[in-house]
Amino acid sequence: MPSADTAAPTGAVDSVPAETDPESTRLRPGQAGYRRMTLALFAAGLAAFGLLYATQALLPTISADLGVPADHASWTVSGATVGLALAVLPLSAVSERYGRRRVMTVALGVAVGLALLLPLAPSLGWLIALRVVQGAAIAGVPASAMAFLSEEVRAKALVGAVGLFVAGNSIGGMSGRILTGWVTEAWGWRAALAAVAATSLLCVVAFCVLAPRARHFTPQAASPRALARTVRGHLGNALLLRLYAIGLLFMTVFGSVYTVIGYRLTGDAFGLSQGLAGSVFVIYLVGTASSTAAGRLTARLGRRGALYLAIGTASTGLLLSLSGRLAVVIAGLVLITAGFFAGHVVASGAVSGTVTTGRAQAAALYQMAYYLGSSLGGAVGALAYRAAGWGATAAFALAALALAACVTLYATRRAVRESRATATTVAAG
Repeated sequence: MPSADTAAPTGAVDSVPAETDPESTRLRPGQAGYRRMTLALFAAGLAAFGLLYATQALLPTISADLGVPADHASWTVSGATVGLALAVLPLSAVSERYGRRRVMTVALGVAVGLALLLPLAPSLGWLIALRVVQGAAIAGVPASAMAFLSEEVRAKALVGAVGLFVAGNSIGGMSGRILTGWVTEAWGWRAALAAVAATSLLCVVAFCVLAPRARHFTPQAASPRALARTVRGHLGNALLLRLYAIGLLFMTVFGSVYTVIGYRLTGDAFGLSQGLAGSVFVIYLVGTASSTAAGRLTARLGRRGALYLAIGTASTGLLLSLSGRLAVVIAGLVLITAGFFAGHVVASGAVSGTVTTGRAQAAALYQMAYYLGSSLGGAVGALAYRAAGWGATAAFALAALALAACVTLYATRRAVRESRATATTVAAG
């Protein structure tokens, strides 16, 4: 498969020469450099995903303050994820030229700068427009992070390192939503967005201080033609296509559930305050645990076995969420969150481990699918809720999980056929 790389340019780059045996010099658990890398990526995840979903817990308040329905307000979330999905592939190509660490630093800085403008947005249209641009800036983090880890961390430690990065994503998403919920209750949604901007700035500073310089990055001149060849090659890989589909479908479920759940919790069914409804996002800690456990699950059950478990867990959670009892709904959200993060880590880690060239583009294509799923889930889930309530949103999410199960089952049956064909060939030989 051709790479998007053509020639190494001269000049200052975000790297230092690699040793003769690259694997022996890559970071491994127990090393100070590994700890700095994982902490830096954890901080980047906190900032990026706290910013990306900053308005999600505020949607009921934004709807009430600006006089707009749920499916209109939901575009303050879906617009950001659309911006990210559209920008992630071009920024992955930029990271091939200028370095993963540098692209992540600039992306986070721009995203925080835009976050400081959000509280000043005079209308829903302006708020959505700023969020789209902010999402495009945030794209520099997922466009570079997986490739950064793949290049600098030993292969055997990669799933664990990816799990810690995703854990940072989940904690960033959780803390941003909880913070905005309580600040909104006290001072309004504009003050809540300002608070997220301030905390994200601290995380960006931590990333800049902690992130080690790249040792195994080789800068490459960006060529649109070579990039197109690499993308075509990845899209022609059946395994990668299945992984992209699974990422999209899992995120469709997650986007629909967490975009709409605030309306249900603050509505007549439960009547929670904005602060209490935002506090429900503490459930993201379950995602942190399931993200870090995904490597052990994959080792024990295999990739497809771990995906089946994730799909079953999330589906059970969706069924529980139909209950009229708050405790049962919360239990359902716990299972949805655990299943989603486990499935996401397994799929995204498999993408990083499948390719040997064009890693940034392979990861970027996964991120495109993933965040298009978020946009689809948020928009369609909100439309379903407006039309027929929570039951319609849950049914839409269950349909997405059923499709994910079909994709995984197809992969299982194909693997069985290939194994039997190989066994037959060996026996005949």
